[in-house]
Amino acid sequence: MAGYSSRLLDRTQVAEGTMAFHFAKPSGFDFKAGQFAIWTLPDPPETDAEGNRRTFTIASAPYEDQLMFVTRMRDTAFKRSLKSVAMGAEISIAGPMGSFTLHRDSVRPAVLLAGGIGITPFFSIVKQASHDGLPQSLHLFYSNHRPEDTPFLDILQALEKTNQSFHLIATMTDLPPSQSKWAGETGFINKEMLARYVRDLQAPIYYIAGPPAMVASMQEMLVTSGIDEDSLRMEGFAGY
Repeated sequence: MAGYSSRLLDRTQVAEGTMAFHFAKPSGFDFKAGQFAIWTLPDPPETDAEGNRRTFTIASAPYEDQLMFVTRMRDTAFKRSLKSVAMGAEISIAGPMGSFTLHRDSVRPAVLLAGGIGITPFFSIVKQASHDGLPQSLHLFYSNHRPEDTPFLDILQALEKTNQSFHLIATMTDLPPSQSKWAGETGFINKEMLARYVRDLQAPIYYIAGPPAMVASMQEMLVTSGIDEDSLRMEGFAGY
């Protein structure tokens, strides 16, 4: 596992309570869409028992000239430091790691099931597939409480318009407090929702990413719907 040094270029709010951190891409840092890395602040303004390193999925795509990760802003010393350090602050990156990447058989469709911050590997995968012009069919089912809580919704909607192989199905599970108008799907992802958009539920490889409870629920739903477990790929996002 290689180690690299980088510097903070920018930080942006991408949804309520969620920020993206952008870093210079070190020379020689080659990764596949969907992989992750370990990020360490060498000299943070503060630290706590959780330490000064975290594992984050790389939300940027391999073709892009920056590295980005996205996180919910819990009140920890690491995240307070990320939010307060000056632009240009150094960070150490170990990686890339992980095999949560798109399968090579482009004839077989992919169904991506994302809950909240679990969008990060899929954001990288969809951007790279669109950039490369992959003909592979991609259906992204993306569940959040409200539009305000949904990172990159506008970018994904724009990608769907330019990539005929990509289909976005965003669904909101807690609309009443929302200040935004929403005409899309509502409720949790289930077999009936999948069947409205995927012609043959047995054909795809399924990728699931999100909080562990959501991942377990989606796995159970797919298995009880008759999907072979060999067709499932899962990644839980705990403690974000």
